[in-house]
Amino acid sequence: MITTHTVKHQPDDNLFLINIGHDMAYQEYIQTKTDLVITHTEVPKELEGKGLGSLLAKNALQYAEENGLKLMPLCPFMAAYVRKNYEQYKHLLASGFNV
Repeated sequence: MITTHTVKHQPDDNLFLINIGHDMAYQEYIQTKTDLVITHTEVPKELEGKGLGSLLAKNALQYAEENGLKLMPLCPFMAAYVRKNYEQYKHLLASGFNV
């Protein structure tokens, strides 16, 4: 499990990202006044299973909560993460949005 990496937020590019050497794990989003729409999560194959996707997901959820945004996890990985941790994050889901 990788836990020492820092997620960087690049709001101009609508990205949360983790740089690891020459590789990059990232999460793309669209932000409106009220919602954070997670559209895609990408982790290089050689880095899968090391907790990077979960680290990106936790960061996005924290960002949504800190900024009063409701979450719309359109990305299958993000939807699965929220489903797995539903009790902890259900209050962040946009109205009428199910995972």
